[in-house]
Amino acid sequence: MIRVLLVHDTSLLRTALAELIGREPDLEVHAAPWRRAVLTARTVRPRVCVVDMDSPHAGGPGGVRELASGSGTGDGRPCLLALASAERPGPLRRAYEERALGYLSKNASPDRLADGIRHVAQGERYIDESLGFGFLEASEIPLTRRELTVLTLAAEGATVGEIARRLHLSNGTVRNYMSAITRKTGARNRVDAIRISQGAGWV
Repeated sequence: MIRVLLVHDTSLLRTALAELIGREPDLEVHAAPWRRAVLTARTVRPRVCVVDMDSPHAGGPGGVRELASGSGTGDGRPCLLALASAERPGPLRRAYEERALGYLSKNASPDRLADGIRHVAQGERYIDESLGFGFLEASEIPLTRRELTVLTLAAEGATVGEIARRLHLSNGTVRNYMSAITRKTGARNRVDAIRISQGAGWV
């Protein structure tokens, strides 16, 4: 039996998807929103975590990095299968940097998801061919992982102080990140940097 944790912030989709793939005889499926993902993973100890990378919470505290390093499999890490969109290369890159084994389009069928879970559970890479162009775009993003995280929080409306507290940084460090982001994106200011990055699918 493969123990699976499905992490998705939309309650209706999360519940329906867990119900569908939970009908597979070899899958034991648990579900949680991102705010409870790490705690649930410690309790459930899943072999595979299926994660919605398009959620802004995926890149923040308690997001995919903490989930990927949590207690799941015998080696201390659950295997990650990322649900992503080709139009948003930023979340795809974040999943890749956290060493996800599987990448599945959010437009894929539940059967494809179940198949992907089985491959990932065996330690095999599983990549949806429709995400190929998204991966090419992800490789060209000029921002670092930390800069993407800071920008994602800024795009949610967080102030410099709030970003600093959530990421355990000083206000000055956050301002330095925002200055680098503005320069690298060719933006005029923080608001323009958010606009450019959202238009490109980086956050």
